[in-house]
Amino acid sequence: MRCQSRRAMPERCSMIDDPRQFLRALFDAAVDAARADVCLAGRLPEPPRGRTVVVGAGKAAAAMAAAVEAQWQGQLSGLVVTPYGHDVPTRHIEVVQASHPVPDEAGTHGAQRVLEAVKGLTEDDLVLCLISGGGSALLALPAPRVLLEDKQAVTKALLRSGATIHEMNCVRKHLSAIKGGRLGVAAAPARVVTLAISDVPGDDISVIASGPTVADPSTREEALALIERYQIAAPASVLEHLQDPASETPKPGDPRLFGVTAEVITTPQDSLQAAAAMAREHGVTPVVLGDTVEGEARDVALVHAAVAREVARNGRLATPPAVILSGGETTVTLRGEGGSGGRNQEFLLALASALLGTPCIHALACDTDGIDGFSKAAGAIIDPSTPERAASAGINLRDALERQDSGGVFTALGDVIITGPTRTNVNDFRAILITAKP
Repeated sequence: MRCQSRRAMPERCSMIDDPRQFLRALFDAAVDAARADVCLAGRLPEPPRGRTVVVGAGKAAAAMAAAVEAQWQGQLSGLVVTPYGHDVPTRHIEVVQASHPVPDEAGTHGAQRVLEAVKGLTEDDLVLCLISGGGSALLALPAPRVLLEDKQAVTKALLRSGATIHEMNCVRKHLSAIKGGRLGVAAAPARVVTLAISDVPGDDISVIASGPTVADPSTREEALALIERYQIAAPASVLEHLQDPASETPKPGDPRLFGVTAEVITTPQDSLQAAAAMAREHGVTPVVLGDTVEGEARDVALVHAAVAREVARNGRLATPPAVILSGGETTVTLRGEGGSGGRNQEFLLALASALLGTPCIHALACDTDGIDGFSKAAGAIIDPSTPERAASAGINLRDALERQDSGGVFTALGDVIITGPTRTNVNDFRAILITAKP
């Protein structure tokens, strides 16, 4: 069966006659599964005898606050910090907007207010902490003796280094006065309930938003080793702070955190399964590679290309029509200034270069928060015509990959996907659709 002949395709393939629309529908299903109102339903604790104070941070923080207000029975107050443009209307919980991924003064001020909001509470009070991806940059309250500009410099260097999110947050926790369990300590003796939308491979709640209310198993020695490994030119104040034993975070078993409970209410895997369910409904076999895929985006693309070719040519893992689904967080190590685009667009550019127009294979890669790197796009889409269309536009895909200008390529081809902020974040979403055997 050849994908060029749609008339010859069986009825069960009729829903993928428009591969681009089908891939976008899968992405939308993945995002919808992680909406704050969906994943918070039935997860809220019982109101306390005393006050309820809501705090939080992340790309989903404002949407989570609005969902809490819609579902909560009783009085509440508080504030959450979310990136610029991610706010939603709320009645009782204040929404503060700040910079992401590099922190700014607004984030520092917001984090200070969050810390102050949980102090002076009693055992009868409840702190409801709402966290999601992006919270590390948004709760930007540097530790004593660490200047904001020094933390900004370290953050920028880590973003360019290719460090994983676990590694980045290990460093950020130890440079913070609020993350790595310190917010939970400040809230004692009040009961603390943390609800988290995961954006990290493995769903470790101590890593999501750098775990502001939970014990931190990482150490300052590990943070120093990461700075050395990635050759980060850390300011003197940062190094002096990390060499001081006082920079250590609260550890598992710390009695000051005994009043804290924490739950991950939705994960990247949940979103992959929602997309897989939609694929099955339309007669397409899903192959879920998992939600913990990490590594350089271009290297991950080569592996995905090999898997896609095996499905297309040999029917291994699944018989076409099939879709390969994966999540996680790849990295991009910037070499020089680079061009535009983020890790999802770099993944697709490398995938298109590897597939070289292999028939019947289409792919989408987007960040579920609607923002791929520093670009305005969520990601992009490719199809078998991508290399030919690029050549007609005077674009060499491999040269563009070396320049790290994926955003420029997909913008020129009209293949970027722009959603705006989705107000959630369960990390990257990748779908490779094989419509038939070539």
